[in-house]
Amino acid sequence: MSQIISSEQLLSLIRELLPTKNVIAPVQTDNGQIYFQTLKESDSPLLTEAMKAVNTIKEFFFPRHEVLYTFVRHGNDVDVIDSVPMEKEQVIFGCRPCEAASLPILDPLFAWDYQDRFFQIRREKTTVVTLACREADEHCFCSSVGGSPDNTSGSDVMLYDLGNGSFEVRVLTDKGKSLFAGKTSSSQETGSVCDTPVQKFDVDAVQNWLKDNFKNPFWDEMTYRCVGCGVCTYICPTCHCFDIVDEGSFQKGQRVKNWDSCQSALFTLHASGHNPRETQGQRQRQRIMHKFSVYPEKFDRLLCTGCGNCTRQCRTSLGIRPLLEAIQKKTEEN
Repeated sequence: MSQIISSEQLLSLIRELLPTKNVIAPVQTDNGQIYFQTLKESDSPLLTEAMKAVNTIKEFFFPRHEVLYTFVRHGNDVDVIDSVPMEKEQVIFGCRPCEAASLPILDPLFAWDYQDRFFQIRREKTTVVTLACREADEHCFCSSVGGSPDNTSGSDVMLYDLGNGSFEVRVLTDKGKSLFAGKTSSSQETGSVCDTPVQKFDVDAVQNWLKDNFKNPFWDEMTYRCVGCGVCTYICPTCHCFDIVDEGSFQKGQRVKNWDSCQSALFTLHASGHNPRETQGQRQRQRIMHKFSVYPEKFDRLLCTGCGNCTRQCRTSLGIRPLLEAIQKKTEEN
């Protein structure tokens, strides 16, 4: 026997949560695009449209702009006021499995040489309700990095769209059990997912190639069309580069953490004017090396979930997958 919930009951659950929790789900905005955002009473969440969202759930754990503390000067004295970590619990509905899978990948980073309590408290206070994939496009490559259309990593509940106005509910954690307690009914129906995307490359072969090809002309040849806009990093669920700056004046201001991108020419620019990654090819190399060599060596996990966002949103059709496929071809030539 499975447990199911109707779309109306799911929406009712969301409405019940709004007064006491931050509820995040895909919403269509006035410009026609779909974004994950914190719901207001007037919003209509799109619980079958996760694939079409143009942002990721990353920003609800690792915000684009985060105040660490404020400072106020009084003569020769300075008052420093620490920011308060997130107090309200939050629930995320309708993200894809490749989005949820990014969370356990990022966990060791934010608990490494420094305990980032802002990130950790958000993780502790968040319940993730994932929507198993009923469609995949040419950009999806989750199977190439160990994922699948219903990969449960990082999820508290997995919903399977039954296509008849209801969802099968598969509870995965105590958080998920608490959220859906008394909200489901028994049924003989079970959900299904789309076909697993064809494997685009072999991770082991790619990693072996990376070891010996740091200075290969491939990097510049393959990335001439990259314009360095950085959108691939901002819509990646696992990219996490940031900068810490002081904003305000001498008398009063804030120390903040802002998203940054390794694809920006300014990212590694020294005060002397020297830039150790002066070409876009070098910056693309850094991104691939970080995800498939550096991060796995440090934390024993790939820094990629195969979501395809980077290629799906790239205006020059680059992103990570085409580079990895090209590397795969090179390994087959040798």
